[in-house]
Amino acid sequence: MLALRLARGTHPLVLLRRLLVTAAAAGTGFLVLAALGHAAAHPATAGDSLARLLWCIAPLAATAQLAVSVARTDPAARLQRGMAAAGLGPFRLTLLAATSTALFCALGVLLSLVVFLALRGDLGTAASGTGTGSRAIDSGLLGAGHPLPWIGALMLISVIPLTAAVATAFSLRPRTEAGAVDTDTPSTTEAPSGLPWGVALAAAGLAIEAYTSPAAGAAGELLPLSGQLIGSPPGVLAGWALAAIGLVLAGPGLVYLSGQLLCAGRPGALRLLSGRVLQEESHRLGRPLGVLCAVASGVYAAGVLHQAAPSRPLGPFTAIGAAVVLACVTVSALSSALESRAARARSTATLRRLGASAFVLHRVTALRATALVLVLGPLTWTVAEMATLPLVH
Repeated sequence: MLALRLARGTHPLVLLRRLLVTAAAAGTGFLVLAALGHAAAHPATAGDSLARLLWCIAPLAATAQLAVSVARTDPAARLQRGMAAAGLGPFRLTLLAATSTALFCALGVLLSLVVFLALRGDLGTAASGTGTGSRAIDSGLLGAGHPLPWIGALMLISVIPLTAAVATAFSLRPRTEAGAVDTDTPSTTEAPSGLPWGVALAAAGLAIEAYTSPAAGAAGELLPLSGQLIGSPPGVLAGWALAAIGLVLAGPGLVYLSGQLLCAGRPGALRLLSGRVLQEESHRLGRPLGVLCAVASGVYAAGVLHQAAPSRPLGPFTAIGAAVVLACVTVSALSSALESRAARARSTATLRRLGASAFVLHRVTALRATALVLVLGPLTWTVAEMATLPLVH
């Protein structure tokens, strides 16, 4: 009840971010229900249906990441003066944030269930295949005309709010240091230690893909990213997964490296301030930007493979899954930027009192963004190109 009262009194921008979590959960829930409907319509192809269900892990992980990013920037999840006296300590605030996340995700999966049943024609509406644009959905993909296992459907869609709530509780858990409870990540300028591991994983993934893709190409099985993600060579998928994990692990180190490059040589006041901010915020910005780079490289590689095999049409569920993942990682990166801005609010106010104008602060922000693009952009493009070279040549 307290979570609902706080949701009613929140700022419109905060409520908008929560509604984005609801939309992401709805998209993920629809993909899960579509995989279940396909399994109900094609009981003989259990492996195909299982593969479709496993491919829902990517939008599920993206939805959980978005829920965590939104929860971290939620003002209601921060310990403020007087809350402890009212019985809302750090642990209860974490529980409250997890409950709010579960409620908004549950609303999303319920909406996806209603839309799914309406498209199947189970709500008394016309079947979805009567229209031209929905013929691909009615061709057995949703299992129209076949009974839906309700227990399995409810269990599968309940995984989405449960995963988001657990991820939120784990991310916002109180940290105890020297007997004191601290819910904020301490700012530090120490270099992250994940850059060598990330580079090693990315290199290993690309090597595995290059080693396993010739056999798949000889068998005539180009990675079918444009239509359905079934029948892909396991080695290629494993290589892509390792390369993506490597980019995520290397994210904080790459952000810290961008700050070091800005501070290299004899920097002026703007370069020095921008570089120090990037070094200090590398732990907070690194992982979301690493995930964004991994997804961007995957989208670029998928576009190259689609051009190499134009006969494979872009399936509707592939488009929905890609849209959910792209939207989630983009909003997560923006939420992390907002969190970083809120963490620097006191320092920014001090600079303004010392005489720094708003134009100077905007130039510092633009300089940080330019440094990140110059470091992360070419690396993302290089990984995507190296991942697609063994598959198109």
